[in-house]
Amino acid sequence: MTINRTFSGVLALDTITFESSSSEAIPLQYMIFGCGHNNSGIFDDKMMGIVGLGRGPLSLISQIGPSFGGRRFSYCLVPYSYDNNLPSIMSFGSGSEVVGDGVVSTPLITKEFKPFYYVTLQGISVGDTYLYINSSSKGNMIIDSGATLTSLPQQLYNLLVDEVKKQVPMQPITDDPQFADRLCYNVINLQEPTITIHFQDADIQLKPIQTFYEEKVVYSCFAFESTSDDFGVYGNFVQTDYLIGFDLESEVVSFKATQCNLYRNFV
Repeated sequence: MTINRTFSGVLALDTITFESSSSEAIPLQYMIFGCGHNNSGIFDDKMMGIVGLGRGPLSLISQIGPSFGGRRFSYCLVPYSYDNNLPSIMSFGSGSEVVGDGVVSTPLITKEFKPFYYVTLQGISVGDTYLYINSSSKGNMIIDSGATLTSLPQQLYNLLVDEVKKQVPMQPITDDPQFADRLCYNVINLQEPTITIHFQDADIQLKPIQTFYEEKVVYSCFAFESTSDDFGVYGNFVQTDYLIGFDLESEVVSFKATQCNLYRNFV
């Protein structure tokens, strides 16, 4: 093993072995991985580590691509309302492509900070009401499986919340200070509304199980938040029950509505 020590962590080379879908062990030599000693931001001492799924040259995807049939991967995230012990599924390389009926795809946009997966959000619909985004720029949203909530620029977020309130036939919680800055309802298993995310060339229809999450067992809270940034982040709540595939050879990300708790039984 070769190790290069720095003031903030350790960068190492080692052989890492993966088991393929055919149960054949695949050892990969000279894999680069790191251990940070001075982490900040969203990381805390309870986190064991992260898998690098970004576009950078040292990410897991970039490193294993040549051995796995290309820089491609897909995942199917089980909704949070299901059994917490039920795992989600990830696939890498050849065979991880998202294909078949119902697949929609949107281009990946390359920007200056390359590790992120940028796509173009054109608007959001609540039922039949279309909300236009006040931006014509390409790559104005990041798809991030590590973020929980979906964040939107303040103006679009305000329009979205106002429209959701109009279409949900009950009053949101207003008497609990803990939820003063959040849109929550004193009910679980909301049946409406249907929210559609309009990416370039791809419309993603979301059910309440993907746009509201359970809080304190009796509340349903909106899985969106506002941000002061001029771009949004597409979090993992809204990614559940979709098979999502990233193809860095073709520069597209594809979506296919899937019951992820059942999909895992067929891969």
